[in-house]
Amino acid sequence: MREFTTPAPGVPEATGGLADSLYDTAERTPELVQVSRRTGDGRWRDVTAREFRNQVLALAKGLLTHGVRYGDRVALMSRTRYEWTLFDYALWSIGAITVPVYPTAAPEQVRWILAETQAVACLVEDEDAAMTVGAVCDALPDLTGIWQLDRDCVAAITEDGRDVPDSLVHRQRLGVGAQNVATVVYTSGTTGRPKGCLITHGNLASEADALLAGWGEVLRDTGGSQPGTLLFLPLAHVYGRAVQIAAVRGGFRIGHLPEVSTDALLPALESFRPTFLHAVPYVFEKIYQQARRAAEDAGRGELFEQARQVAVDWAAAREQKSFGRGPGPGAGLRLRHLAYERTVYPKLRAVLGGRVRSVMCGGSSLRRELGLFFTGAGLQLYEGYGLTETSAAITANPTARQKLGTVGQPVPGASVAIADDEEVWVRGASVFGGYLNHPQCTADSLVDGWFATGDLGRLDEDGYLTIIGRKKDLIVTSSGKNLAPAALEERVEAHPLVSQCLVVGDDRPYVAALITLDPAALAHWLKSHGREQLEAWAVLADEDLHGEIQRAVAAANTAVSRAESIRAFRLLPREFSQEQGLLTPSLKLRRAAVAEYYAEDIEELYRS
Repeated sequence: MREFTTPAPGVPEATGGLADSLYDTAERTPELVQVSRRTGDGRWRDVTAREFRNQVLALAKGLLTHGVRYGDRVALMSRTRYEWTLFDYALWSIGAITVPVYPTAAPEQVRWILAETQAVACLVEDEDAAMTVGAVCDALPDLTGIWQLDRDCVAAITEDGRDVPDSLVHRQRLGVGAQNVATVVYTSGTTGRPKGCLITHGNLASEADALLAGWGEVLRDTGGSQPGTLLFLPLAHVYGRAVQIAAVRGGFRIGHLPEVSTDALLPALESFRPTFLHAVPYVFEKIYQQARRAAEDAGRGELFEQARQVAVDWAAAREQKSFGRGPGPGAGLRLRHLAYERTVYPKLRAVLGGRVRSVMCGGSSLRRELGLFFTGAGLQLYEGYGLTETSAAITANPTARQKLGTVGQPVPGASVAIADDEEVWVRGASVFGGYLNHPQCTADSLVDGWFATGDLGRLDEDGYLTIIGRKKDLIVTSSGKNLAPAALEERVEAHPLVSQCLVVGDDRPYVAALITLDPAALAHWLKSHGREQLEAWAVLADEDLHGEIQRAVAAANTAVSRAESIRAFRLLPREFSQEQGLLTPSLKLRRAAVAEYYAEDIEELYRS
């Protein structure tokens, strides 16, 4: 088993509870802006560290009057918004445990999570969510309260705690140690029923402190302004929670955005003007595609393509130089890059608010070409890798030497190893303590401090990790050929028209694929090719469109052997969605569910 470890200089051992940092910051720098809240007119109102501490303390007192006690579990079923952070820290202030639930969860999923965790209360956003919880209440004997945000439950709970002494909260807070469970976060559930990961205060504090130790310097490099980030990642996902905690511990300004649609995200970025961002690859794909389509609509498509290629070449040359494998960008490339730096790249950065310097990307794989493009356009991009069980990132590209297309090296204090079957094993202070009520799964996954991730990967000569797929996703054709489909799918999805690709072929004579198209990109393609906006199936029958996708598949096939290549594909009339039960809340494909849903289409691929 090959192992790589990153030293942890400057990363203190986690002590106490997560809420302590909030109270400490309010004492040291009470006027520091901790959070900015969006008002009805789209502006942002600053909340200082003192104000935030006071609101958290007042809510914590109210929670005590509602019967929430040390060690109780409380579910948070909401989109990303200020009140989630408020409840997180208020509950941690009294030693309670938070249980994130995606607001899109089905009633059966809600029932399962609330029943298994024995949640005593549940925070929801609106009447629809309250009805979802209410519909399964009969199976939840421990649930004593449903709090609704759009009925101003924060003000009501706070008022109920007005007469509770502050000392009662502080006494409970000081009893929370790093070893205490802070949250039970359920896995995405791409296969089978999701499991609850027991994540401690120490796990999340260690994760946040490792990120601050490894990347804090570049995040604070803002030209003199306070670092700030717009948080649009779902706080029900461990990645969003880790960003929240790191921002609070680092003294960064946070804004919250409940929606990640382009129409909602871009105006919020323009008004908030973050200095760094954390996002999933999907966001950067959408921003890139929108910029490309806008350039083509304005008759500047060729200029955009030239600027894109220069950005990619410039970033790749700089990367090679950082590893001592090249001289860096030549004089001609530097001049072309400088020309586009004056004309094209600032417009792209302006889309993100104009002040973003650093971007950390995780949740799934980012195409190397896309990472090089954004980096070459002036947005330093750091790709990382982690799981719920590792409290978010366990690896990330270091600040001095990014190697885009990989997920980097272990974060400070962590280790990564590759087993004989190419499974990725990890260990470190952020690795969870086990699964709730699943001792055998815990014993199978945690061995001598190492966590077996279930992902397949490779470590290169510099200790950089590349994820190549999931063990459970391996396809074995009827001829005995093994294939990890993720890399092939990503190559097909690199085409602007393609939204999703699912490679199939288990026990089949050859590999095939189901492909969905991006609706906006398809509309743009039809317009630019003089086609009518037809019904979905009629559009998919267009020979030129089919030929365009065939070229994308052929380009992807050049990276694999003939036995591993896609020999047939089928275009589908709609994207895979959560509503169909085909995507997890974190937008990962539920492969078995897709295969079952489209069983007839898959059979059609193998009829000669």
